[in-house]
Amino acid sequence: MSSFSIHGVGVSSGIAIGKAHLVSNALLEVVHYQLPENLIEDEVTRFSDAIVTVKHDLEVIRGQLPKNSPAELASFISTHLVMLADKSLSEVPKDIIRNEQCNAEWAIKQQMDDIVEQFDAISDDYLRERKHDVIQVVERVIKVLLGHPSQAPNQSNSKQQENATILVAHDISPADAIQFKQHQFAAFITDVGGVTSHTAILARSLNIPSIVALQRARDLIDDGEWIIVDGGQGVVIVNPSKEILAEYELRQEQWQLEQQKLKRIKTTKSVTMDGTQVELYANIEVPEDVSSVKASSATGIGLYRTEFLFMNRREMPDEEEQFLAYKKVVEAMPGSPVTIRTLDLGADKQMNPDIVSECANPALGLRAVRLCLAEPQIFNTQMRALLRASHYGNIKILIPMLSTLSELRQTKLLLERAKLSLRKQNVPFNENIELGGMIEVPAAAINANAFARELDFLSIGTNDLIQYTLAIDRTDDAVAHLYNPLHPAVLRLVANTLEAGAKLGKPVSICGEMAGDAKLTKLLLGMGLRQFSMHPSNVLGVKQQVLQSNTGKLTLAANKVLRNDDIAKIEHLVSKINH
Repeated sequence: MSSFSIHGVGVSSGIAIGKAHLVSNALLEVVHYQLPENLIEDEVTRFSDAIVTVKHDLEVIRGQLPKNSPAELASFISTHLVMLADKSLSEVPKDIIRNEQCNAEWAIKQQMDDIVEQFDAISDDYLRERKHDVIQVVERVIKVLLGHPSQAPNQSNSKQQENATILVAHDISPADAIQFKQHQFAAFITDVGGVTSHTAILARSLNIPSIVALQRARDLIDDGEWIIVDGGQGVVIVNPSKEILAEYELRQEQWQLEQQKLKRIKTTKSVTMDGTQVELYANIEVPEDVSSVKASSATGIGLYRTEFLFMNRREMPDEEEQFLAYKKVVEAMPGSPVTIRTLDLGADKQMNPDIVSECANPALGLRAVRLCLAEPQIFNTQMRALLRASHYGNIKILIPMLSTLSELRQTKLLLERAKLSLRKQNVPFNENIELGGMIEVPAAAINANAFARELDFLSIGTNDLIQYTLAIDRTDDAVAHLYNPLHPAVLRLVANTLEAGAKLGKPVSICGEMAGDAKLTKLLLGMGLRQFSMHPSNVLGVKQQVLQSNTGKLTLAANKVLRNDDIAKIEHLVSKINH
């Protein structure tokens, strides 16, 4: 058969060469059939039994996790267990079985489709990707209902063949990945997913090549076919020729050598060749991620997203639950800064999944700080929990999606009220806790001087900043190719924010994907960035660039880039900076 290539989104770099192992997609096997009335309750029982079986399987998998496994794995399994316990998945399908007199597989799939439709309306990339968790949980239930065994690679393979197994799936759940982990597979490739999907985060934590959003890879690739996965380029080559295979074997060897070299700089301080100190922080989603932060050599947490505490539940997490989660993180990072972002959900995603709010354009709706100011009791509870936790370590509060000074001033007022209530109760907290703002709306980047005057620090959220500046939804396949961090308008907004911070003596960090892209490290250093915050797996790659940099020379090169209006020329200049 002739060779061909498929393009997707590379989410974890590296090169893997091996045989394809196709993971079944149970959702495609669901058919609809009517049941006689006397069998309805038996079908409800069959559904309930499947839920119990999946819950037990997930708990067993979580309990058997090896001590050295990435922290993400346990937290992902916990997320799936929470979803499984939610009535929208465990109870509503029973009503569908009874009302429509249909089979259990069809009932839970119908309910899944409704939930996924709600997730699709979410503006935040990270949260929208959580729909894949719902799909993965439902697929697991359907596999039990259909009587499918777990699909691990053939145990009889030799060790060498096991290492050369590449998983090809419509999607891969964390629980499946844990079971596959003992086979030391070489790569993941999936039809769906994005840079913030659990599959992507998992692949980065395992440091194995991974490509998502390949659309039809599961249909186009046959089980046992030889394939090459180039995670850096987002390309899968099926049935490679001898010449291509030889070339990629060489590239694979070089990449593995690079990975070994990176481990050597783990304990090296992040300082440029001309003595400039650069802070490398990590982003986390859940408290369990702290172990990955420590393993990465990051010196602090630059972004702790608190949304996981609020999602997939009917009641708000109370002050005590939030306090304990924040305290757990800060105590695990003694003396290190921990920047915690306040709730960044939108009106498009209600706390109670049974309530659906209509919003014509969620990305431009009531979300993040706008939602918190509209719901001051939610904001006050979180502020009190954050302040209480600040007594136990170096917590900084970060406010997302600021666009006007009035939003900032209202936020400060609510923070002062929370402080006053704690003082009255004699509850200790850090009186001098730092307050920062996320610059992710073009209006805030243009007006960065005003925000820098009123805040202790700024953090640039490049993912949203690029999306809003270029009017591009990067999860929309039709326009995703236009999403470009090197667009001159984006670079000027970043530069304007960095200049505002430098002028007023306020630290500025970047916590979006740009911070973790080693190809952009030298450019950002030249633009004046001294604080990077990224996924823990990217820290060493960025550190290597820092150690090889001379900020004096890079400043001149960056200024040349900023004077340019042509994206092609800018990309050429950035390429020159890196060589």
